[in-house]
Amino acid sequence: MATTEQPWVKNYQPGVPAEIVLPTESLVAMFEHSVAEAGDCPALEFFGRRTSYTELGNQVGRAAEGLRRLGVRAGDRVALILPNCPQHVVAFYAVLRLGAVVVEHNPLYTARELRHQFENHQARVVIAWDKSVAAISEFPADIEIDHIVAVNLLDAFPAVKRFALYLPVKSLRESREALTARAPGAMTWKELLRHDVIDPEHPHPAVTDLAAIQYTSGTTGQPKGAMLTHFNLYSNALQGEAWMHGAEKRKEILYAILPMFHAFGMTLYLTFGIRKQGLLVLFPKFEPGLILDAMKKSPATVYCAVPPIYERTALAAKEKGVSLRSCKYCISGAMNLPDHVVELWESVSGGLLVEGYGMTESSPVALGNPFYPTRRAGTIGVPFPSTLMKVVDLDDPTIEMPPGEPGELLLHGPQIFQGYWNNPEETAKTRLPGGWLRTGDIVTVDDDGFTTIVDRAKELIITGGFNVSPSEVEAVLRLHSDVVDAAVFGKPLERGGEMVVAAVELAPGADLNEEALRAHCRDHLAAYKIPRRIVQIEDTPRSILGKILRKKVREQMLPLL
Repeated sequence: MATTEQPWVKNYQPGVPAEIVLPTESLVAMFEHSVAEAGDCPALEFFGRRTSYTELGNQVGRAAEGLRRLGVRAGDRVALILPNCPQHVVAFYAVLRLGAVVVEHNPLYTARELRHQFENHQARVVIAWDKSVAAISEFPADIEIDHIVAVNLLDAFPAVKRFALYLPVKSLRESREALTARAPGAMTWKELLRHDVIDPEHPHPAVTDLAAIQYTSGTTGQPKGAMLTHFNLYSNALQGEAWMHGAEKRKEILYAILPMFHAFGMTLYLTFGIRKQGLLVLFPKFEPGLILDAMKKSPATVYCAVPPIYERTALAAKEKGVSLRSCKYCISGAMNLPDHVVELWESVSGGLLVEGYGMTESSPVALGNPFYPTRRAGTIGVPFPSTLMKVVDLDDPTIEMPPGEPGELLLHGPQIFQGYWNNPEETAKTRLPGGWLRTGDIVTVDDDGFTTIVDRAKELIITGGFNVSPSEVEAVLRLHSDVVDAAVFGKPLERGGEMVVAAVELAPGADLNEEALRAHCRDHLAAYKIPRRIVQIEDTPRSILGKILRKKVREQMLPLL
């Protein structure tokens, strides 16, 4: 059934179409249109230093030529391990310009976490933050890396003295030492850009070509590489453009707080933001003081984040007397949005804070609440333009559930991914015949199409807007000599999101030492994955095959925490 015939369309904000005009050109063509049209308008701002669209286009052209000379060809994977910074934007479009594939990584990942992903995608060229290069150097010899381009964030600052205005002296010294360390065997970002721009006649990618591989825990298990084409990502940018009806080209200021290596940040800033020819104000990490300082010079109009960021920003703004009234478009995603956060944010900003829903596999946004009085708090909204959904039986996705009955949410639309890189088995489980995406989320849908998540079929933990795979943390804990087995689960927090908790079965004679186990985890996992509570469990519930029953452990332990 066409989206124009769906009941939820009547709740769209006036002017939002039921369907978008689907893209016929690549993200590179979109970028080049924006550069040509926006010209001297500011594209990026980083600690006060601005880059125009013309300058951005020139840097992308030079970086693309530098990568071409390193041997990058169409279809090659190029790994990016970068925080939010101007070099990240340039690298993203430089890789795409060659018809190559961007593979995004969290720059705070350990060598162990990165290694798993590199073994899967086998990128031979890496563009990495200086601080992340050491992790790459720990890879075993069978992971072949031909070239590392080391990025020093200080190169993008107006001046080190300006940097000192934002950070304490100790932090400045530590950051300078970390960021200026030259990685052995790596070329610098400046060296990559020493050439002229790439020949305009060099072949451009097609709209159907693969653009990015985004790693996600998906619905179960170890991270998998979701394959997203130019068509997928461009479609989602156009859907976002339709949803933010009234947003004007060259008028919007987007605060890039969410990491651009995350699917939400990638689409919001790197595709939608560039499509709107907006100003991207880039933040390597969320810090309320930096946000409020920037608000005085370049007040945000698009401020999308996760609930804890909204709460901390609003409280800091009230305390400092800084206005947030410029924030017109505010979408919360990645975790449930508590009512008290909505009330607090709307009391200080005067605008609507609406909840949306998506997955990496849907590029990522698929549903949202309208920027209109029809929005319904407590729901994840209705499907975006050109998006269909259905609710199916948990055991048999061919059986649709009656209206109002809970079931698994399935999605269909131009933003749905192509499958998992080198993983046909998981692809077949998640991307059903006809292009329907199994989300693993259990929902109810009312007569108007407003959707409420009631449970998760998957056991992922959502903390701070990031997904944590319990099995990944459990595997690390089992490496410790004191741990025989482990079950990791999430404890819901009053203010939204979850806390990572580990229940461990200890070896005979071992005593529980939470700090030692956390220190062990820090050697192998990003900080947000490390359990905040570690408890000992005895009489561990197991299946007939001896596998720990994580759900049973959670039910047993939660009342005690």
